[in-house]
Amino acid sequence: MTDTHAPDTALRVLSTSDVAGIEISLADAVSTVEQAYGTLADGRSDNPRKLTVKPEDGHSVAYAMLGRDGERGVVAVKTSYKYGLHEDRDKQHYYTTLTIYDDATGLPVAMMDCGRIGALRTPAVSALLARELAAPGSRGALVVGTGTQGRLALPFLLTTMPQLERLMLFGTHPDGIRAVREQLHAHFPDRELEVVTDLRAAAQEADVVLATAGPNTPASVEAEWLKPAALSVLVGYGIAASTLHRADRVVATSAAQMAVTGTDMADAEGRLREVDAEFPEVLAGRAAGRTDAGQRIFAYNSGLVVTDIALGHRFAELAIAQGLGTVVPLWR
Repeated sequence: MTDTHAPDTALRVLSTSDVAGIEISLADAVSTVEQAYGTLADGRSDNPRKLTVKPEDGHSVAYAMLGRDGERGVVAVKTSYKYGLHEDRDKQHYYTTLTIYDDATGLPVAMMDCGRIGALRTPAVSALLARELAAPGSRGALVVGTGTQGRLALPFLLTTMPQLERLMLFGTHPDGIRAVREQLHAHFPDRELEVVTDLRAAAQEADVVLATAGPNTPASVEAEWLKPAALSVLVGYGIAASTLHRADRVVATSAAQMAVTGTDMADAEGRLREVDAEFPEVLAGRAAGRTDAGQRIFAYNSGLVVTDIALGHRFAELAIAQGLGTVVPLWR
């Protein structure tokens, strides 16, 4: 799918505004992410462990991720850098890019700001986790956090679980709560948001708890607050380590990545609970997700670069078709 008008010395760059102008449905995003998992489970894609660097004082964190999508025939590199982790959200700096190459022609496809890709990919994965792992008859969902990952969490959940009736939100930032409400009404104008202030009471009534908050959140849902058959999904912060260690079953998008990025969920001895199943295998039907309707399940959503690649390539396809972006003679 390389732009035939761009030589091998040029690279199409898609800015934040270019990517923001591309229309894509929530169902399209979910389908693209699900396809990426399926190709990985079939052994036709590669998703090596991410590289991480972080200074001793923890003021920043950076990741580098390389992957190959065997269905789309592309190779890509994603970089992610976040500065000011101890600061308030408005003082933090975050930069992430995705560079894609066509592995059939050897030509570069595009380099793009990956912010919107991640903002769609992560809640799409959480919605797939909920669809596959929530207890039968689940009707209530609680989202903890109103940042980037929290704002589309409920629209994506409703895309995969339209039977949800009660949509609860716990947040501490008024602007974030407003943004969550706006996104819900934009995609599902007939659905109402319930903003909760008693986190424990809300957790006790939720079938699905999705923790998307930032590292400075005061929220921490404990295992004993959860319903017996609840599903808790960790994306960022907002649930305590007890939800992992007291779960009946643990599913991770990647056990290797959970071992790297999930260390804050370790017990007093520094140990993480063993993963019972990886999600790509669950989606492929080669591993069991929920094995009993009454199980309390913990799911770890760390994100896999193959999902970024698939969704980023989808955006690149749409961008090239619309003539978006700037072609830069990078290697000339």
